Amino acid sequence: MININGIQIEGNNLNVTMKNGAITINGKHIDALDNLKGYEVTIEGDVHTLNVSGSVTVNGNVTGNIDAGGSVSCKDVSGDIDAGGSIKSGKCNGNIDAGGSVSIHK
Repeated sequence: MININGIQIEGNNLNVTMKNGAITINGKHIDALDNLKGYEVTIEGDVHTLNVSGSVTVNGNVTGNIDAGGSVSCKDVSGDIDAGGSIKSGKCNGNIDAGGSVSIHK
């Protein structure tokens, strides 16, 4: 489940893109979330890929890559993590590029 500013979207292993005020999940544009000036994203469960302009928390694993303009907090990541802020994660099988601190928990 994804919770973005109180709006819940059900699913697992989702592809999530949040850029320039638009949010797309599994290729479907989410109209209710257009042009948010700021948003807080919390994902419960596993997700496939994340591409966000801000920070994100995933209470689950990411089976692909993460590209975030802000900080990232998640469990294990199968791919790469690229974050403009800090990273706090479990095991990462790919490359890590962070603008802030990196904390990896096994």
